[in-house]
Amino acid sequence: MSNNISSKWQSYSPYILSLLRIFAALVFMQPGAMKLFGWPAPLPNGITISLFSQMGLAGVLEVFGGALLLVGLFTRPVAFILSGEMAVAYFQGHFSHGFWTVVNHGEPAVLLCFIWLFISAAGAGPWSIDAMRRK
Repeated sequence: MSNNISSKWQSYSPYILSLLRIFAALVFMQPGAMKLFGWPAPLPNGITISLFSQMGLAGVLEVFGGALLLVGLFTRPVAFILSGEMAVAYFQGHFSHGFWTVVNHGEPAVLLCFIWLFISAAGAGPWSIDAMRRK
């Protein structure tokens, strides 16, 4: 009986992959939207980000790259690029504050880096424009 449950649960893995991609993209887009648009909340102390800066580029990648991942279009290359962005964000913004992510507050950057790396290898899953284009 447990083997039946195991195989049934395993059969859902492509759909759970799509859910992981969709919800990670929604989480990922929020800091980008804050950087570019001050939404859903303004940046601390009312600072604004120049579009032609490293933070501006990060905002563009997060909003527009996140939107592509949300719908599952060009998933593998976009996820690979965004994984690299998160690695850069971690090493530039967090690693110098200590090795442990709980100390340097780098948990989101590390997790998203490896989620996007996994998605770049695994693909978008069945609920995606990439999957519709293959049919």
